[in-house]
Amino acid sequence: MMFSHMAPALQERERQGLFRSEQVVEQVAQQYVTIAGRRYINFSSNDYLGLAQSPLPTEHMPLSFGSSGSPLITGYTQHHHELCEHLKRITQREAVLLVNSGFAANHIITQTLFSQKRATSTDNLIVDKLAHASIIEGGLASGVKFQRFKHNNVEHLNTLLEKCAGDTLVMTESVFSMDGDKAPIKAIANLCQKHNAWLAVDDAHGLGIIGETGKGVVEYSGLTPEQLPIIIGTFGKAVGTSGAYIAASQLVIDYIKNFARHYIYSTAMSPINAAATTAKLQQMMQEQWRRETLQRNIVLFRRAAREIGLPVCDSETPIQPVIVGTPSAALSMANALKQQGIWALPIRTPTVPINTDRIRITLTALHTEQDISDLINGLAHAKSVAENSIKSTKSVKPKNKLDCKE
Repeated sequence: MMFSHMAPALQERERQGLFRSEQVVEQVAQQYVTIAGRRYINFSSNDYLGLAQSPLPTEHMPLSFGSSGSPLITGYTQHHHELCEHLKRITQREAVLLVNSGFAANHIITQTLFSQKRATSTDNLIVDKLAHASIIEGGLASGVKFQRFKHNNVEHLNTLLEKCAGDTLVMTESVFSMDGDKAPIKAIANLCQKHNAWLAVDDAHGLGIIGETGKGVVEYSGLTPEQLPIIIGTFGKAVGTSGAYIAASQLVIDYIKNFARHYIYSTAMSPINAAATTAKLQQMMQEQWRRETLQRNIVLFRRAAREIGLPVCDSETPIQPVIVGTPSAALSMANALKQQGIWALPIRTPTVPINTDRIRITLTALHTEQDISDLINGLAHAKSVAENSIKSTKSVKPKNKLDCKE
């Protein structure tokens, strides 16, 4: 039988407690989701500011649903241009390029920047150990020497940079998607300048969250284009739409337009999405109460979690992981939360490193104090369920050796 490996591989995933499948979301209403006829408080959404559900000003929306072509043919409309201009002001960079996903954006950076010198390359790509899977997968296919430095460990990064020859690109995230902690951006940027390396930062979970007004990594770090040459961001988190962007110098963006196959041979994002994203970015800046409410919810959750002895990670962002240690414990905890009307899904290896399986709590500006109180009570009960699961099962090491992130 052809492809006979598929069924056994899925069976092994299920045995390890790592099988994945979608859940049909029947309705989204503010902080609630309805799944299989039951309403839950949603603590698994990346809609940090609640903008995904905020009405759009329809008078400025284009009539065309599709872009009808590659951005280099007929797919780049006035709405795309206006979004790029708006992002140039936010990121304080010369040029911006739009793509359909953050995964594609990170692949463009990792696979395109070195593409015209790959045959004789002595170049290096150095990535934080816990960087997003799109960065890691792109790095493995980059054709250059690919290394990973210990998470947020500037000393280890310096050791690797000291041994580099040729062009070197360092990549990290501003806010890490699974742990919610921030990278020491300034220290990493200083090292890159010292060793004549470029720095690229994935700001997917930073835009709208960090910085005095939520403009992301540039506002948070104050780094110049020379210190931080490349910024990657997405619209599917705090902005509340979809798609992604790359902000850099005109030279870098022109190079990408001419050599990135992901960009050249893909249909552009829809004009409606481009116009909606511009409107949401403007709303994000104007309605600072959303960030203020979110920050209050983060403080409230962390204080209440400590009061019940719940271990919380070093995160001051909406991402608040509760690490339980094994896939079975994470599943047990998630199921116990569901029984109490709380939707908070388990994140398991290989998405996170072995023995750090967790419930990934994400807080939003839509949550109320009562929602957070219900969550804390639910976690207190689910924690005991998970602890019993840990006692009765052993962690199974997956065959996939990459402890990369989704």
